[in-house]
Amino acid sequence: MRIDKLLSNSGFGSRKEVKILLKSKDVEVNGEAVRDPKFHVDEKLDQVSVGGESVVYREFIYLMMNKPPGVISATEDRFDETVIDLLTPEEKRFEPFPVGRLDKDTEGLLLITNDGKLSHELLSPKKHVDKTYYAKIDSPVTEEDAVAFERGVVLDDGYETKPAKLRILRSGEESEIELTITEGKFHQVKRMFESVGKQVVFLKRLSMGPLSLDESLASGEYRELSEEELATLKQRK
Repeated sequence: MRIDKLLSNSGFGSRKEVKILLKSKDVEVNGEAVRDPKFHVDEKLDQVSVGGESVVYREFIYLMMNKPPGVISATEDRFDETVIDLLTPEEKRFEPFPVGRLDKDTEGLLLITNDGKLSHELLSPKKHVDKTYYAKIDSPVTEEDAVAFERGVVLDDGYETKPAKLRILRSGEESEIELTITEGKFHQVKRMFESVGKQVVFLKRLSMGPLSLDESLASGEYRELSEEELATLKQRK
């Protein structure tokens, strides 16, 4: 890895700022001063220091976000604000991305990381990772709906969903439910309710696998995963 990338990812500033730092001769690799930003180091073996202080390299970043409505789950977009736009410049340097997608108007739990392996494990259809959503529905939700979802419903494109667990919290003119699915088809929750003649008017993801949304996070807020949360996610693999 280039020394400028390592230092930037370790919190020593932008690539431009790191180049200035390198010119100051304060950066050493294995006791030797390094000034070339293109100098390659082995982050696992080489001893890197700045001003005599050892640098502990960090490869991955793991963030839990309470995604707000109106923001899209993408790394960049020409027209809309993305979840990556909500991060600090220091966090953006890790080149993170959202794990899966929440619709623009959907809010709730979103994992943001640059760990491609973990992302693949969580999104792979073969892994059957549970995702639980809270939703408000525009009409009464019945036990018949719960039975239909348990069996699998046919979406508008002919796809038959895998069994899903529907929990009715309140049934009325506007119902409240929790739905757990193991897939991530485009607009899946909305399309599942459309298949039984109902409309989702509010949707929020509560959990993904063993990871649950921190209720103390306001809409648009995020925090790093705890070591315990990260360990639980990785143990699942």
